[in-house]
Amino acid sequence: MAYATFEYQGRRQVGRVDGGTLVPLAGLTELGRDTSTASLARAHELTGEAVPLREVRLLPVVPNPDKIICVGLNYHSHVGETHRELPSYPVLFTKFASSLIGAGDDILLPPESGQTDYEGELAVVIGQPGRRISRDAAPAHILGYTVANDVTMRDFQYKTHQWLQGKAWDRATPLGPCLVPPAEVDLASAGIRTILRGEKVQSADLSQLIFDIPTLIATVSEFTTLLPGDIILTGTPGGVGYRREPQVFLAPGDEITVEIDGVGTLTNRVRAE
Repeated sequence: MAYATFEYQGRRQVGRVDGGTLVPLAGLTELGRDTSTASLARAHELTGEAVPLREVRLLPVVPNPDKIICVGLNYHSHVGETHRELPSYPVLFTKFASSLIGAGDDILLPPESGQTDYEGELAVVIGQPGRRISRDAAPAHILGYTVANDVTMRDFQYKTHQWLQGKAWDRATPLGPCLVPPAEVDLASAGIRTILRGEKVQSADLSQLIFDIPTLIATVSEFTTLLPGDIILTGTPGGVGYRREPQVFLAPGDEITVEIDGVGTLTNRVRAE
């Protein structure tokens, strides 16, 4: 089972994916703050209004999250390629809702940056609000998982010790295509891959996270209340373009795909802004 936020004939809706169609859910216009785990489960399906997936525009799974919390340096392979020490506390930064685009939307390359990089990631969507959530309680707060590409302007990221200016560019962070419930994803074995210009540039599995998802939820909720629709990007594995020799950056016309087993395939093209 999977869910998507989409537009069809000028109308924004939430639908359950049923093969090649989307079955709209009554009363829901987007996944977000008003779609808790309970409200999504009890939503009535409008089976008579199902639409073909090929005819809709897929939006970011959560178009307007209250918070987007991102984690850096959370795979051993990525820490190794940066020549940093293993973090003892998650490296955290934020993005804005204006950063998000959907599956099939173009990633915009800003004219100010010459070092736009890719970062395939698993994203966690919160389904139950909570503050100071324990690790044991954390799974009950997850609405589901989706795929993200934490596109980064490296020349801006490293202007300071803070990463915000390299991470939060408008219309540069793909999120989607669908939300998959936690019970349907095997985090112990699922692989994650990034494919650029037909070449696999990142490959790992989710068990290699340094800080697992319950730890991330517990850590973030210690200092801020997590709300339905909030997103946590869990970090990227090794193989980013900035650390390759020679370096590899996104260019106009590129197609880039992030795949996560059991979660989905997120493909976008790149164009100059």
